[in-house]
Amino acid sequence: MTWKLTKSELDHENLLINESLLSLGNGYLGVRGNFEEGYKPGFSSIRGTYINAFHDDIEITYGEKLFGFPDKQQKILNLIDGQGIEIYLDGEQFSMFEGEVLSCERNLHMDKGYAERIVHWRSPKGKEVNIHFRRLISFARKELFAIDVKITPLHGVQQIKIFSQINGDVSNFVDKEDPRLASGHAKRLDISEVRQQDGFSIVKNTTYATKLEVACVASTSITAETHEHKYEQTEYGIGESYVYSSNEPLQFTKYNVYTDSLRHGEPVVEKAVAIQQQLRTISFQELLQEQKEYLDAFWKTSDVEIDGDAKIQEGIRFNLFQLLQSVGKDPASNIAAKGLSGEGYEGHYFWDTEIYIFPVFLMTNPEIAKNLLLHRYSILDSARERAKTMGHEKGALFPWRTITGAESSAFFPAGTAQYHISADIAYSYIQYHLVTNDDEFLKKYGAEVLFETARLWADTGHMRDGKFRIDDVTGPDEYTCIVNNNYYTNAMAKHNLLWAAKVYQWFKEHDSEGLQQLQGRLQLTENEVTDWQDAGENMYLPYDESEKISAQDDSFLQKARWDLENTPEEKFPLLLNYHPLTLYRYQVCKQADTVLAHFLLEDLQDFETIENSYNYYEQITTHDSSLSSCVHSIMASKLGYEEKAYDYFIETARLDLENTHKNTKDGLHMANMGGTWLGIVYGFAGLRVKEAGLSLAPSLPKEWNSYTFHMQYQGRLIRVHKAKESVSYLLVEGDGLTILHHTKPVHLEQGNEVRVV
Repeated sequence: MTWKLTKSELDHENLLINESLLSLGNGYLGVRGNFEEGYKPGFSSIRGTYINAFHDDIEITYGEKLFGFPDKQQKILNLIDGQGIEIYLDGEQFSMFEGEVLSCERNLHMDKGYAERIVHWRSPKGKEVNIHFRRLISFARKELFAIDVKITPLHGVQQIKIFSQINGDVSNFVDKEDPRLASGHAKRLDISEVRQQDGFSIVKNTTYATKLEVACVASTSITAETHEHKYEQTEYGIGESYVYSSNEPLQFTKYNVYTDSLRHGEPVVEKAVAIQQQLRTISFQELLQEQKEYLDAFWKTSDVEIDGDAKIQEGIRFNLFQLLQSVGKDPASNIAAKGLSGEGYEGHYFWDTEIYIFPVFLMTNPEIAKNLLLHRYSILDSARERAKTMGHEKGALFPWRTITGAESSAFFPAGTAQYHISADIAYSYIQYHLVTNDDEFLKKYGAEVLFETARLWADTGHMRDGKFRIDDVTGPDEYTCIVNNNYYTNAMAKHNLLWAAKVYQWFKEHDSEGLQQLQGRLQLTENEVTDWQDAGENMYLPYDESEKISAQDDSFLQKARWDLENTPEEKFPLLLNYHPLTLYRYQVCKQADTVLAHFLLEDLQDFETIENSYNYYEQITTHDSSLSSCVHSIMASKLGYEEKAYDYFIETARLDLENTHKNTKDGLHMANMGGTWLGIVYGFAGLRVKEAGLSLAPSLPKEWNSYTFHMQYQGRLIRVHKAKESVSYLLVEGDGLTILHHTKPVHLEQGNEVRVV
């Protein structure tokens, strides 16, 4: 049962939540889990179809606009609705809100890649029918969203009418009360083409500002001979109806193909029609088989098996499946904070990708991880321009939130000021190199990103009293903004600078000609590299002698503590109830900051400092961000705080399934989903990837009997199985390898399982 998520609620609140939970996607295209026939008046729905990176530009309005503030923001758009299918029984329209729903089950099949809704319905006039909806978004054919409906009359039904439509009159969801959502500009698409051609229903839309085009071309088929089949065209879309006079079962199938000018170029309609032509001989059953084959390969390297807790097993598989559905699989896209499941954060890409999501794919599906890096590389020129706008002569400052490279954050203290994103991206390139040994990628892409981000730090910071300092930035904790020497930022910048210098030397030794070409293109001098080395080696990392902790920044420990214990529950999250300046004046953290730095770069501090820091910051962290609890879980595991590690992990594992942050309706929390995997693999299993190789320190929550996962490393596939009394390592594929198990070497050879007590 842990491969299937089942829902049956029909109440108002859960309908919206289930739209997110039952969403489908393939990294390119995503559709929320809406009812094909719609809802009745009074029941709200966020009816959504999205293409990763398909967006429009919107003018940002400021009361007071200063130099360097972004002029525009980018916004993912809700696209042409191809979900619509209405069913009529002798003139009575099927609805989940009228007549009597005798039974209803909605399932998301995570091993098979489709969703279904099985309904036994009695109409107000007593007609009875079983309706079985199945839908999928193809992993093998990225443009395809298919729906299959089997209708089985049970009592009193003489005639069935099916009305299918595609509708170009769509808009985005808005909520003016929640800063995590868009508050305007709901309508951003013009309907530029509506027609029917050769059995295809065609709608094309064009964005207002970017002039990007998107087309939906639909085809339908039915297994029964109909008495009537016709099309109805309006200025908004096309409807197609079938009338079937019989009480025998029938099957109706609808294929929606989406193409966009961002990837397909023009003409988008003709490209979609060509894909539809290829689908003429492909049955829905064959599509299901393709889904199963794709997912079998995915789960072979990605599954995490939990023995002892079915709810956690369901949670981790759900999280991994949704990450797969939302992660971009081409260099044109990344993974949005809400994936392709909703419109929260307007489809923007954040640092969430590199720190919380990228590691999942790096260790399980490195080709997907590579595409995420290629996307960042594709916006490197925009990052260079942003650095210049921010006053830097050289370097690359990656945008805090973006889709195609332009900064989309209008609130700079908690946006643009988070310079650490450039170091986060550099960190992911370094981790990719350590895990894959892909020297060609380093030469072609990685070195340039490391050099340009190192330049940013060299220009941002300054030497004082023999230490390199970085002033006026914001770290991960968005309740503390514009500070000097944020520990996380400085630590990550140090890592960035030293690795840039190291890669430069590696280049000199292994590809001097390539280095000369890159130097010429970047106008990079040896003196700059010396400066990187010097800045990295002398980076100031704030430390408080009295508490014996890493200080979050120069002023943080001087502030009064926020009284979290006596803050009313309804005042959380604090960002929705207090002015930012109020929060900035206190010791209170939205999320892990220094604790996160100690996870990512644990060798910069001794165990005592890491432990003291964890204990200190834990008391003042609200975990208002879904990015926070997983980090506290990981570090609690490292410190041996087993109960805390498990408690924090539980907060992440089913965050969306149980709607603990109360905003799952707006889309799923992708970074938290990655954090759940991190909590198991980097937390309980203690995985670390460093220059010296792989090390693990597995522990087992007392609530579980065992856990098992796989990981890929330098062309190898390794299985790790942790039971109550032992750990087993199996090199499934690849050359022999020595890893560290609790600091002791363990050698692995293919096919030979090594058990360590």
